[in-house]
Amino acid sequence: MSPNVAAPSPRALVRPPAATLARGEVTHVVRTPVDVALAAEQWRGYVDALAQADFEIIEVAADDTLADSVFVEDAVVILGRVAVLTSPGALSRRAEIAGVEAVIAGLGLVERRIDLPGTLDGGDVLKIGATVYVGRGGRTNAEGIRQLTAIAADEGFDLVTVPVTRVLHLKSAVTALPDGTVIGHAPLVEHPELFDRFLEVPEETGAAVIVLAPDAVLMAASAPLTAVLFAEMGYRVVTVDISEFEKLEGCVTCLSVRIR
Repeated sequence: MSPNVAAPSPRALVRPPAATLARGEVTHVVRTPVDVALAAEQWRGYVDALAQADFEIIEVAADDTLADSVFVEDAVVILGRVAVLTSPGALSRRAEIAGVEAVIAGLGLVERRIDLPGTLDGGDVLKIGATVYVGRGGRTNAEGIRQLTAIAADEGFDLVTVPVTRVLHLKSAVTALPDGTVIGHAPLVEHPELFDRFLEVPEETGAAVIVLAPDAVLMAASAPLTAVLFAEMGYRVVTVDISEFEKLEGCVTCLSVRIR
């Protein structure tokens, strides 16, 4: 790219919470009441934080028949120029793909997909540079990983499989800071040795960050000790309250798909 041409703004794919959000799937937590009105307010705050970080917001239409559809990250994985439409491991979530596909079709990306009997949730996919870590657990199976491996190889990515049994998705346990350091809450990370660099964080919800810029991250307000740790490392930390989504095993990464 010419130095006189500005880089395109990153994009964030989001989907408003359904009115039926409180019926969403839970696996590793005890179900507690969800305040749907508060969740809608928190979602708007989350989207505003992305917009303030110069993300172009692209919205998929809400669908009240799909309780978990706000967790749009599970529906599509972006690998460079390719959008991989997933095959959710929960039967109740498979209809979410159609709405996401309709929007992805207009973004100029090459579409690929994971087909049954393969299952893959986007929350199980962590990209760091040219390496794609994929969690194999309750929602993502071996056939889904096999299909993703072939797609990733075509795009120049290497794939590493990570067993996941203590949390819903790989990115419920680990994400990465802008410098590529993998972060996680140690009791939930089964194989930290699989990552080149691993940093333990003091709170479970502190394990999830979105990279906003080389010097900035977005994270949940429920992990203040971890926020202090990142600030001491020199990062600008933006926090958002997503307490109602955390009741459904959601985190900041689940609520958007970042396209750079």
